[in-house]
Amino acid sequence: MKGKSKLYKKLLYFCSGFVILIVAAFAALLVIGGIFVKPAYLKPWDKEYTKRFEDPRITLCSYGLLAANGHNMQPWKILLDKADKNVFYLYADSDRLTKEVDPYSRQMMVTQGTFLEYVAIGGEKEGYDTKIDLFPEGDYEEENLSDSLKKLPVAKITLTKSNPSNNPLFDTMFLADTNRSAYEKTSLTEEEVSQLNGINTDPSLSLQIYKDEENLNNLGRIAMEGLTVEAGVDRVMEESNVIFRANEKEKNKYRYGFSVEGQGTEGIMKYLMQGLVTLFPSFNQGSAASDLYIKSGKTSVDNTPAYIIIKSKDNSRSSQVKSGMLYSRLIAKAHTLGLVTQPLSQALEEYPEMSEVYKEIHKDYGTNGATIQMLVRIGKPTKDSPLSMRQDIMDLIIKE
Repeated sequence: MKGKSKLYKKLLYFCSGFVILIVAAFAALLVIGGIFVKPAYLKPWDKEYTKRFEDPRITLCSYGLLAANGHNMQPWKILLDKADKNVFYLYADSDRLTKEVDPYSRQMMVTQGTFLEYVAIGGEKEGYDTKIDLFPEGDYEEENLSDSLKKLPVAKITLTKSNPSNNPLFDTMFLADTNRSAYEKTSLTEEEVSQLNGINTDPSLSLQIYKDEENLNNLGRIAMEGLTVEAGVDRVMEESNVIFRANEKEKNKYRYGFSVEGQGTEGIMKYLMQGLVTLFPSFNQGSAASDLYIKSGKTSVDNTPAYIIIKSKDNSRSSQVKSGMLYSRLIAKAHTLGLVTQPLSQALEEYPEMSEVYKEIHKDYGTNGATIQMLVRIGKPTKDSPLSMRQDIMDLIIKE
């Protein structure tokens, strides 16, 4: 009996030590992941954030900052006109190019449009009409694009005082613009389709909604082909890895790029995963990252009741920007209907490995030479989506 008692005590001591070790490791991961770090990168989402600015131009730009943007690069720069306090200029930030995945900066131009539309919606709330003139100083020199981005503005925005209006789209700007979760199988109603179609008033653009089984299957297949191709291109995946922020400290430092929330990780698991990725970066690189990317994409595609395609008659820079403006309005309108969206842009990307998929989707859906600017899934969410990192608006202001 005494021998058994000693063995029992040793076993109990061993188990207690093991439990303490597990708890300590668990706690260490949470700390490394940043559980005690305040997320300064989320401050711009607070409606009180916009009230600190006396200059209405900065106030409106703080709304634009919340817009959807390619790879969460937030590639916007703002020049405030010194002579006219009602004028400011939007520039594309040439330091935020994603050259591997977006070699012709088409997605970047779409992103300029998403910003401008949120500025316009915010202007209505604040009591300003926003006159938006695209490329007021001329078109880019495409052969020398990087320099052109620095020299030439995307838009001149002129504010005129008006009566504030309660635009129902305003409050939706403070909701997450992208939801990558599974959507309910419930199909869109004809009323929802009608209201979504009604947001497009530009004859140079088209917005088409597909919810029939044939097109759902075809567009889902094309989307998965694009995802699979992208997951297999090392330089594209590495470009994404470079802008991956592993923990709260990094997110506060950079305030743009990707993070584990984009993979659907929330709550305490977010901090655990961030701790693991910080200690073992390989968890989010190479084949592990590619496999997770494809798995997440398949979950999205398999749970999509409708797709939306935004097309332009041509592929000019102005058309790209206008497509982004329409996309922002789509996101906002969808929210008012209890719907959410996620862009599936891979099949529309223009690097060599994606060429066959690009040709396929344009053959099937890019009629009369139109350019497909956006492929978007839409539906009722099964869970909420977390907010993503945002810079401080003052970091976007060009200092002269």
